[in-house]
Amino acid sequence: MSHTVSTPDLDIAYLTSGPSDGKPLVAAHGWPDDPHCWDGVLPELHAAGYQVFRPYLRGFGETRFREDGAMRSGQIGALGKDLADFLDALDLRDVVLVGHDWGARAAYVVGSLFPDRVRRIVAISAGHATNHPYAPLSWELSHAYWYEWFVATDRGRRAMHDDRRAFCRYLWRSWSPTWDFAEADFDAAAPAWDNDDWPQITIHAYLHRWGEAPGDPAYAAIEHQLAIPAPVLCPTVMVHGGADADNLPETSEGKEHLFPNGYRRIVLDGVGHFPPREAPGAVAEAILSPDSSEG
Repeated sequence: MSHTVSTPDLDIAYLTSGPSDGKPLVAAHGWPDDPHCWDGVLPELHAAGYQVFRPYLRGFGETRFREDGAMRSGQIGALGKDLADFLDALDLRDVVLVGHDWGARAAYVVGSLFPDRVRRIVAISAGHATNHPYAPLSWELSHAYWYEWFVATDRGRRAMHDDRRAFCRYLWRSWSPTWDFAEADFDAAAPAWDNDDWPQITIHAYLHRWGEAPGDPAYAAIEHQLAIPAPVLCPTVMVHGGADADNLPETSEGKEHLFPNGYRRIVLDGVGHFPPREAPGAVAEAILSPDSSEG
């Protein structure tokens, strides 16, 4: 079922499914994708008693800014604050917070700076603290992030505006080289990128990530805390595709020191950048596995 909730900055569109009196689970999608990336995972979550909330991130689908003049920022602090505001607006408590790619980065922000409503986090395909402008990068990872440098050029920015479907189809194929995705699934996700804010937010996300564009001053305090980097205070399970050709598996290795309340890493052999779509059963198992040890 589709809904909209107002936060201080956005009218956030979201989908709900599962038992109306179920335990709350919020699943945030990545880039370039949409909330239907979780479709294959949902049956097991519902059967386990979860009501699942799937928001559209800023710039996706029917999510809209409340002020026309608001900066169309894609910085991590903004994405994280959006997700924290979403939990507040719906008054969700004791939440299992699941995020893929951009959704994982947003979940880390919530777990670091706004953890009170979150029981635990399941992060997928994006390691914590891998995006500081001066962080060391292997040449392999620099090569994988070519598209993030591409948007620094006029040609790249025009592609984001004028050729976004072909651009994203290429990324889906190259980031998950072992996955033969159905064109129908791609076509179902693509309309979420027709939002007029999508190109600007995407371009700013990567320019800001590498220190090539200033952030929105409204998130300056958050960004300062994240630059330390801030530890994630919620117990976290990290799921990474062993064949991820975007955020290489190295980006989630050796992060235990940033998770004082627990960090468990699962690598899925032969799976690329989109585990919720490529291996929904394994993702559902990772999400649900801690439940057996919790009171």
